[in-house]
Amino acid sequence: MVGKMRIGHRTIEVSNRDKVFFPASNITKGDLIDYYYKVSEIMLVHLKARPMTMHRFPDGIDSEGFYQQEISDYFPKWIDRVAVKKEGGTISHAVCQDAATLVYLANQACITPHVWLSRKDRLHYPDLMVFDLDPPADDFDPVRHAAQLLRGFLKELGMGSLVKTTGSRGLHVLVSLDRSADFEEVRHFAHAVAEALVQQESDQLTIEQRKENRSGRVFIDYSRNSYGLTVVPPYAVRAKPGAPIATPIDWDELRDKDVTSQSYTMKNIFRRLSHKQDPWRGIGRKTHSLSKAKQRLRSLTNHAV
Repeated sequence: MVGKMRIGHRTIEVSNRDKVFFPASNITKGDLIDYYYKVSEIMLVHLKARPMTMHRFPDGIDSEGFYQQEISDYFPKWIDRVAVKKEGGTISHAVCQDAATLVYLANQACITPHVWLSRKDRLHYPDLMVFDLDPPADDFDPVRHAAQLLRGFLKELGMGSLVKTTGSRGLHVLVSLDRSADFEEVRHFAHAVAEALVQQESDQLTIEQRKENRSGRVFIDYSRNSYGLTVVPPYAVRAKPGAPIATPIDWDELRDKDVTSQSYTMKNIFRRLSHKQDPWRGIGRKTHSLSKAKQRLRSLTNHAV
């Protein structure tokens, strides 16, 4: 069956609302659509102007999904988009600017949107730098500790940081940037930061790509800081049992042993939001330049950055 949702001045056709997307939790496609509509006001600030890759699951999470970068020809013309130059040609990405677009994408079985670290007006100049912390096993305590170590090290470099659960296994630590550096420079700096921190905490942290070489240490992945790569944005649903949510948290919350990467889900996130503001509200008001941070990193490590 096909129904309709009126969102602002747009009318969205919605189909198969009763189709189960998360079997273990009996969460349907309609539940997903309703979630993204309800969370849109708080989520859109983290999506606007960013090229998007869609992770779609037309038959729910128990089937094989697929990633879609290029916007389909049948998508409505009113959905914003941006042409992006990549190796071999140009790809037109969807850009989510409003609640109607977010609902339309959910109706296309996009369970998880993934967004760039840069915005469409300056694609080569990120306004976010991200470190993805991956625990060595199911124990969340090591990644919790690693995030605090990284936060402290960034603070020594004069950089404030934000943290969010990924809704998967680990944590993302991010820094707002002033867009004065391009992706190559940001990636090089992030690598240097990760490498310097690992040298200080080599028994707990690693930048080894191969899992067999990590020896039970938390992996600091800096590689997402590259042109064309993406990150899961705040309040995105993950295609995992229970429908966990990538959720911004305060640093103080990370001390709570009950908080893990999958603490917040479609079924409890609005209880949290009903009594707590988005910890990332105002993101972008205070940004950082790499130039001063590079100088401080050089003084701390005696290495050129």
